[in-house]
Amino acid sequence: MPKVKVKRNNPSLDMTPMVDLGFLLVTFFMLTATMTPDEVVVVDTPSSVSETKLPDSNVITISIDNEDRVFYSVDGQNTKMKLIDKIAAKYGINFTDEEKKTFSLMGDFGVPIAQLKSFLDMSSKERQQVNQPGIPIDSAKNELGDWVLQTRLSNPKVIIAVKGDVDVNYDTVQKVINTLQDKKVNRFNLITDMEAKPRNL
Repeated sequence: MPKVKVKRNNPSLDMTPMVDLGFLLVTFFMLTATMTPDEVVVVDTPSSVSETKLPDSNVITISIDNEDRVFYSVDGQNTKMKLIDKIAAKYGINFTDEEKKTFSLMGDFGVPIAQLKSFLDMSSKERQQVNQPGIPIDSAKNELGDWVLQTRLSNPKVIIAVKGDVDVNYDTVQKVINTLQDKKVNRFNLITDMEAKPRNL
């Protein structure tokens, strides 16, 4: 009696749902991701074993580079729009709507307030190439204190973080801390690199 051959079907896998899922995930991450502005200054922070993390929003960051220049940034477009209006009123500067919008989208900066209007009028590429002198922190002309105070008036929820380079001059850091204390800010965070905690502790 002859053997009956069983017809074999080659299994096939429909990849269409997988491709759809892949595109949905890519689209989701593109729409929910927030763009971080380019950092004007690179700060090589010292290391520590602290595990305290900064929140994702409502943070003022004061950066000090290895040339002792002070840079300032705050997150939140609404906070920045209120801040630029307060600085304009205090210093008698008329910023255009376009300049205010540029400021609200900008990351950290380090120019005196007198140069801020011309700085905002530059293109994004020109701003990246400008050698920013830093925000004045001298006792005679301490603009950093005004930035901190006006930001806290614009958004009372902000916390302050100081990010100093490992090679920064101690006197510059002390001036920044004195400025914060003059503005009644006695609690702030120091940003450091995470280091492995010693095992023998």
